[in-house]
Amino acid sequence: MASFYEFFAGGGMVRAGLGQGWDCLFANDFDPGKGFAYQANWGTGGELHIGDVNHITAADLPGQADLVWGSFPCQDLSLAGAGVGLGGERSGAFYPFWRVVSGLVADGRAPKIVAVENVCGALTSHAGKDFEAMCRTFADAGYRFGAMVINADLFVPQSRPRLFVIGVHDDVVVDEALLAPGPLAPFHTRALCRAVDALPDSLAARGVWWNLPTPERRVETFAMIIEDQPDSVVWHTAEETAKLLAMMSPLNLAKVAQARRAGRRMVGGVYRRTRRDEQGGRIQRAEVRFDDIAGCLRTPAGGSSRQIILVVDGPRVRSRLISSRETARLMGLQDSYKLPRSYNAAYHLTGDGVAVPVVRHLARHIFEPIVQASRAVRTEAA
Repeated sequence: MASFYEFFAGGGMVRAGLGQGWDCLFANDFDPGKGFAYQANWGTGGELHIGDVNHITAADLPGQADLVWGSFPCQDLSLAGAGVGLGGERSGAFYPFWRVVSGLVADGRAPKIVAVENVCGALTSHAGKDFEAMCRTFADAGYRFGAMVINADLFVPQSRPRLFVIGVHDDVVVDEALLAPGPLAPFHTRALCRAVDALPDSLAARGVWWNLPTPERRVETFAMIIEDQPDSVVWHTAEETAKLLAMMSPLNLAKVAQARRAGRRMVGGVYRRTRRDEQGGRIQRAEVRFDDIAGCLRTPAGGSSRQIILVVDGPRVRSRLISSRETARLMGLQDSYKLPRSYNAAYHLTGDGVAVPVVRHLARHIFEPIVQASRAVRTEAA
């Protein structure tokens, strides 16, 4: 069985993605509420530590893990944040996290793989300097690194592009089948390639291009995950839905009319935007998308409002907030996953997480082959 440490663990979505073949030796999160959700789903075996990552050292971590995962806070790197980047109070947690990794290396317990995840804004934050700093931490600690942009919409009906930087220690032999000689679509986007091209030559020489297979075509749609009788939210009244429709421009109302003629249930995500009117003033508009995927789940702390859904069944049009269970489904969590009773807490938990099937895809095609090959080499040497 492979083993891992998980930082900024939230409700343990990375643990869900890694699966039963992985043993969690240590998990950390700052938020006690998320800690309760973690323990409700994964038990109270003692591996969860609630507290500031600044106060954790390598000595606090038991054993030697194959993988260290860190989904450090994104607020200072996101478009909704203040743009302070890795120097910010929240996204700056990357550095104390990496001090723990460096401590493990110094202690002779270097993990084979280190994976970090964040928003794609990390590629351009501070004109690319934050991305360069992230890559440099990998290289300085003795890791080759490769970055990918993976959109969760390949796996679940949610648009959620995220940056993943995966490093493998110099002592680990990587099968050439896991590497590509250059960038490959869809995971090496133009924005990512620009960020990599901007790296100093000495740092770029430590980089690799991961050869990650494209998954099978997703068949699940947004409409398929919608609850008819949610228990965490209520349907809007007819008057509230009419008010929402009245906020739409003619173009967006045409989308609703088009959905009415589709001959099947259509579910659209509604977003409130501030737009300019004909006189140049500012007006709040409701904009809808019917492309069978939800927009990216975001927490209120990220500066974005909760999603409203519009459900169209022929002439019938209903609206409400997206339910907490629907947000969990959009993250790839099974319905058996226990959510906080509070709607706000559940939404915050899921909106801050990592899409479960993305982690499973990475584990299957990169993490597990590396761990298995490394163990085979060690067995032969013995």
